[in-house]
Amino acid sequence: MIITDYRNMNILRLKEILKDKDVSGKDLAEKVGVTPASISNIVQGNSFPKPELLLKIADTLDVDIRDLFIPTKEDENPTEALQKVIDELERIKGKL
Repeated sequence: MIITDYRNMNILRLKEILKDKDVSGKDLAEKVGVTPASISNIVQGNSFPKPELLLKIADTLDVDIRDLFIPTKEDENPTEALQKVIDELERIKGKL
């Protein structure tokens, strides 16, 4: 059995989004009602926000909540994705 310590694993893109939106951690903290230290701990991956706070952060930064997370799966190759769609359409067409 593998036991993983997730406490210091940063799965949020908050630092990147704050930079992209030109918002400081202090400003975000004020807008969502937490301390700047709380936001700093979240950005550094030392703590993870409750779902309610995640929703407030997403809303405040005007992003989809999914955009706050680092993707866990690699994006599918566009050519392969298109081929899957074509194959599915041809399969459906064959049933008509």
